[in-house]
Amino acid sequence: MALLLAWAPLLAAAGEPPRGATQAEALPFVEDDYPRALAEARRRKVPLFVDAWAPWCHSCRFLRAHVLTDAALRPHAGRFVWLAIDTEQARNATFLGKYPVQVWPTLMVIDPAREQAALRWPGGLTVPQLVRLLEDGERAVGGPRGERTGLAALARADRLAASGKHREAARGYRELLPELPADRRARAIESLLGSFKLGQQEGECAQAALELVPTMPRGPSFANAASFGLGCAEALPAAERGRVAPPLAALVEEALGLPGLLADDRSGLFEQLVERRERAGDAAGTKALAARWLGFLEAEAARARDIEQRAAFDPHRAAAALALREPMRAVPALVATERDLPADYNAPARLALLYRAAGRLDDALAAIHRALARVYGPRTLRLLDLLADLQEEKGDRAGARRTLEQALRTARALSPEQRRDQLVAMFEQKLAASR
Repeated sequence: MALLLAWAPLLAAAGEPPRGATQAEALPFVEDDYPRALAEARRRKVPLFVDAWAPWCHSCRFLRAHVLTDAALRPHAGRFVWLAIDTEQARNATFLGKYPVQVWPTLMVIDPAREQAALRWPGGLTVPQLVRLLEDGERAVGGPRGERTGLAALARADRLAASGKHREAARGYRELLPELPADRRARAIESLLGSFKLGQQEGECAQAALELVPTMPRGPSFANAASFGLGCAEALPAAERGRVAPPLAALVEEALGLPGLLADDRSGLFEQLVERRERAGDAAGTKALAARWLGFLEAEAARARDIEQRAAFDPHRAAAALALREPMRAVPALVATERDLPADYNAPARLALLYRAAGRLDDALAAIHRALARVYGPRTLRLLDLLADLQEEKGDRAGARRTLEQALRTARALSPEQRRDQLVAMFEQKLAASR
């Protein structure tokens, strides 16, 4: 399980051809062209909706394959101009400088007149949740306009959160809950917990989750809020974590069995609970839950209508197989994905992790080299780091050092908007240790 936790960012990868290449979407997205989309939104006098995604992000992939293709969204196509931003592409650095992204995917509603984000939504959501979010986004752009007090307050809090004022937004969401219509309260609780988290107020987040999540209707928002709360609790010091995490974990366990969740969200709950059992040293419990998790994913993938929907489950299938200590069980699915998406780097990158866990280092090296031949953007750094680890394990210390030097050069050459200072520091430390 240590391998799973250490490489969670890479396991979250999900290979992706360019949007629209093989799937019919319900919404007419403009690809990676903010000026064009902005001009169109201004001309039509409608808000700009942005899907800021990355090709390694499993929730991005799931959203695009299972939600944004839903025919129920077609009646809403004219309400916005729709823009997709691949955050790994160098040409999108200017957009990211103006609208920084901390969570993938991040959905935004932008006021084109002011070029300001009026609403941000971190993560995925169901079609009904998205439709309500569109209404809230229009309200946040347009102002109260005589709305009921609770909805006007929700729009104000959304604008604060979208501008990065997370602590102020959290206060706003907290204060408006008693005034809010019932059909918006659950979303406001999710946004409250998200603002606490992004504002680095994990204690307040966990405490609010303990208080509010049990009051929510059982459904997708309940599941998301319980997961948020447990994530905050796990980040607390041991004594406080021991008090608040168990009841929040019980809520996540309850959410795991609810109907109506997105398969990606249910899989995320499995992942959270598996990691919790592993950290507790519960080997038997970890293995049993990981087996359930992998079985669930295999069944969902078998129902997929096309390669895009099937590949959305690959990242978690690899993670579950590693947690189960049966890495080869996920290999056939990833081999099939690499065959069907030959330009994608993520399937061979995950295969490298699985082969490594199985002790097949030569196969792992071959897979990571295939991935590196296809990768672009900041994700290159994760793959180079894995290559250096594999070279070290094979006894090629000189090769590992050359790879780390290449990774450091690549990291430093990224634009400020896409550079990750923690990765630069990591490569510097690894190089210093290799002398």
